[in-house]
Amino acid sequence: MTLEGKTLFISGGSRGIGLAIAIRAARDGANVALIAKTAEPHPKLEGTVYTAAAQIEAAGGRALPVVGDIRDEAQVAAAVAQAAERFGGIDVCVNNASTINLSGTEALEIKRYDLMQSINTRGTFVVSRACIPHLKRSANPHILTLSPPVSLEPRWLGPHVGYTIAKYGMTLCALGFAAEFADVGIASNALWPRTLIATAAVQNLLGGDEAMGRARKPAVYADAAYVVLNKPAREYSGNALLCEDVLLESGVTDLSVYDCVPGSELGVDLWVDTPNPPGYSGP
Repeated sequence: MTLEGKTLFISGGSRGIGLAIAIRAARDGANVALIAKTAEPHPKLEGTVYTAAAQIEAAGGRALPVVGDIRDEAQVAAAVAQAAERFGGIDVCVNNASTINLSGTEALEIKRYDLMQSINTRGTFVVSRACIPHLKRSANPHILTLSPPVSLEPRWLGPHVGYTIAKYGMTLCALGFAAEFADVGIASNALWPRTLIATAAVQNLLGGDEAMGRARKPAVYADAAYVVLNKPAREYSGNALLCEDVLLESGVTDLSVYDCVPGSELGVDLWVDTPNPPGYSGP
């Protein structure tokens, strides 16, 4: 398996999971184009699109940082065109950009609801749509969307309807693209973790140090994405996958290496026979 010479276009990616996926690909010698809004350091969020590019190149890849907003169709189109011109095409589209607000229906301001829809679902559609003409010319094209399996269980729908709709919309895009572009060989899959992932969002919005103690490192997502993106596109598409399942099926036997806190037992019980284990983070 290798992504050497392949070009990834990633929405977001200035930090966290998107950056981890980019660096994992860069270790093979991949090209990575990032579109993200963060051009200047944020007091609570580490990293910018430029520091991310520096890390990608330090890992062995080539980087193209683009400051842009995926809510703006023209900015996305320009960024995709720039990436294709710089690297000679696009082989992988990673829909990583997302925003989260776990407020209930009455507490969720409509402007916050609209923001989640415009970045999560609409952004996934806009970025994928811009990349697809280039993906059609790739030898092994993949769209990978970071979103959960669709479950209609009340426990995933009830607590935060607005956010769940926005994330499920991303997954429906992923599954829809798989069906629509199967004939031209573009794979499209969704990927999601069973547990919390140690990111700034978890630290700042989902419980601070206590939540981080129940989280896995972003590497669990990056390694699972790497496995998916190396699959034959015509044979591996239309799936809503869980990171840990992908890794177990690829031959990983010890998930504890991904635990943020050693001995937290996240990696002891592999949950092979448990569809929704206690540590599953939900949508």
